[in-house]
Amino acid sequence: METHKELEQQVKRNQLRIAFFCIPAYGHTNPMLPVATELARRGHTVRFYSFGGAGGLPDFSERIRKTGAEFVACDAYMPAVSAEEVAGLKRVSITEMTVQAIRITLAMDSFLDAEFKSFQPDVVYTDSACFWGKLNAWKHHVPMVVSTSTFAFNQLSSQHMKHPPAELADMVFGLPRIGRALKSMEPYGYKVKNPLSLVQSDNKTDSVVYTSRRFQPYAGSFSGHYAFVGPSVFSDAVPDKKKDRPLVYISMGTVINDRPDFYGKCFEALKDLNADVLISCGNAVDREKLGVPPENFELRPYVDQLDVLSRADVFITHCGMNSVSESLYMAAPMVLYPQTGEQAAVAKRAAELGAGVLLKDDSPAGIRAAVRTILDNVSYRDAAEAGSRDFRACSGPSGAADFIESAPHQWNGVDVLKELNKTNVRFQIIYWSIVAVLIFLAGFYIDRKYLWITGVAAGIVSKLIGKHLQNRRYARLVKDEQ
Repeated sequence: METHKELEQQVKRNQLRIAFFCIPAYGHTNPMLPVATELARRGHTVRFYSFGGAGGLPDFSERIRKTGAEFVACDAYMPAVSAEEVAGLKRVSITEMTVQAIRITLAMDSFLDAEFKSFQPDVVYTDSACFWGKLNAWKHHVPMVVSTSTFAFNQLSSQHMKHPPAELADMVFGLPRIGRALKSMEPYGYKVKNPLSLVQSDNKTDSVVYTSRRFQPYAGSFSGHYAFVGPSVFSDAVPDKKKDRPLVYISMGTVINDRPDFYGKCFEALKDLNADVLISCGNAVDREKLGVPPENFELRPYVDQLDVLSRADVFITHCGMNSVSESLYMAAPMVLYPQTGEQAAVAKRAAELGAGVLLKDDSPAGIRAAVRTILDNVSYRDAAEAGSRDFRACSGPSGAADFIESAPHQWNGVDVLKELNKTNVRFQIIYWSIVAVLIFLAGFYIDRKYLWITGVAAGIVSKLIGKHLQNRRYARLVKDEQ
């Protein structure tokens, strides 16, 4: 029999005020929409802070209103950006995106102060990249659940990310600028230890991740504060690949899709293929620069991607998390062509599960070979079908809504990351103690000006051994938890 307190909690849970926050990006907003629909259907008051198309921003207003949520436009608080800053955003500069997100947070400070006082949300559901959502949840002491539209990234799963040298340089040389931006927030009541605390997943923050435990790298390293609910999609469609000719679908997403050079290579690569080819190229591409497409090609600005993927036999994709998830959901194997470190991690995981081929050669010959590999090898189709079954078995938007309703969560299990860090500290103490002794002894036999080489070599060996020991320890900890 339920106690009076339990009944009170149940009544409160049925009348929650929930504030949604997201950045102006389709890949981040779209997964949140079915969750908003489910929460509104359950009778909660959902207020979604997003963007309505002003100043060239995407217009999410109608999509959000269709969920049953209240749409609140934030366009007016987007600061003006210089041509140089726009260029940084277009090349997905981590530094530029972080600084601009902090500027938006400060621009919205008074507005969100008033909103939190008047709306008084019981819980905040914010995209992982939406700093103004996170920071205001912390500032106003409101329980927060993070919406994670990519993989959840920690010290283990981040091993799947391969940042190009230019991206690494941007992050390293951008730290002073980010530090100054973070410092500027302190007078407004925003306390941030370091940039990583804003972006990296930790085992204490309630988080919804739109993938399965099977697809998430190192899923066992994430605590009970994580709900892996699978792709968040509206569609009830199922894969149907029956047709006269194979269908190849090409999309570079909604952000970095101005790629006439790549689309031209696809024309050359697939013009003689016995297949239909559909390209979703957005509005940024100058169609005249592309020339006349081959007879078996069709170009559209936008498509119903889930519908197309349900029929597609090959998907050439930039490997955004949303696109890859939808592809697997609809059992479409992929040619994987990532453009950022984050997308490279998604591509690597899809390739590990056998559901795609990494496009290492983006020449016409390389594109044609990759597409033919998938069409001629049934194993890729089988792996994509396995991914579809896995995703469809997840709890989806309903599971995400359950998780948000019951926030904040308590968890007393083994923190795998904490245990791994303890193991690493012990190893480093022992290892470097031994190295120090060996370098000291070597000083009697080797010219001291060459000892730095020994130190560098020891550092490289330390990293290799440390990673090996970490993976072994992780495997044991996960096995013990099962």
